[in-house]
Amino acid sequence: MNKKTNTIRQIADTIKGLKSAVIFTHVRPDGDTVGCAVALSRALSFLGIKNEMLNEGEIPERYGYLSGKDEFKRRPSFDAEAYILVDCSDETRLGGLSKFYQAGAGKHVTINIDHHIANTYFAQHNFVRERASNCENVAELIRTLGVKYDEDIANALMTGFVTDSGGFSHGDVDGDTFRAAALAMDGGADVALITYETMRRRSQAQTRFYLSVVSAVRYLLDGKLGVASVSQAQLEEYGLKPDATEGLVDFALTVDGVEVSVCLLEMKRGQYKASFRSRSVDVNDVAAVFGGGGHVLASGCMLFGDLEEVVDRVRYAVYQRL
Repeated sequence: MNKKTNTIRQIADTIKGLKSAVIFTHVRPDGDTVGCAVALSRALSFLGIKNEMLNEGEIPERYGYLSGKDEFKRRPSFDAEAYILVDCSDETRLGGLSKFYQAGAGKHVTINIDHHIANTYFAQHNFVRERASNCENVAELIRTLGVKYDEDIANALMTGFVTDSGGFSHGDVDGDTFRAAALAMDGGADVALITYETMRRRSQAQTRFYLSVVSAVRYLLDGKLGVASVSQAQLEEYGLKPDATEGLVDFALTVDGVEVSVCLLEMKRGQYKASFRSRSVDVNDVAAVFGGGGHVLASGCMLFGDLEEVVDRVRYAVYQRL
């Protein structure tokens, strides 16, 4: 791996020299990648840098309070000078946009801003620092660019702080996280609104769905591993999209004795998206067994096979690391 790293000042200086940029976000967008893009896009606009935000799919409705949520495009509308990727550990995290990125990377300035331990340092310019959320890295970049927060930037950054930290409850939250959040609050972020919309609000259908999943969680390895599974049939039954599963993986970690929680989301027959959370086990190492990665206590990967086979493989990988 070519770990070509840059300081945040070097990244800021590179960005200041640009006339235009597109901001790429990862597949199945969460609050962190959306918050990074919206905040950075607004900062670039303040600097007079033409820009737009990209995602291969739809941005979840729960982020509807964000100014800019509806401005994401699935393909760029102009040939920008630079490609900036936020919250992406590698190019494949772009989903359907990965081929587009790879085809143009050699002709454009490429910038990678991320917080995952599994980052592959794929761009010409890389700023990768492990933090509770990548919005902390983007917040540092925006301050280094000399852009003052407005309410839109503050709300976008706070969205990443809140969602990727589990409401400031994860083990990688530190003093820097709260200092970054305090600056966003000073800039006008509405943390009560953000917490409600992203972590508490559920429709009646989502509530019934949630209860059906958590009531069927399996507890394996003497109760140290909790496994939740979601089928496409369940989502269809309740009229929900895959983003309705966000947060389900955290449930089992609230149960006494559980050290690792995994949520298996059926993407199509024989393919499951696995999301891992842990109290102490390195689940980045677990996910890496299956070609995935992320953080020490929060990672993900794709698994193939029928459900019981997938559960057995996960159980064995976790067993080896307990």
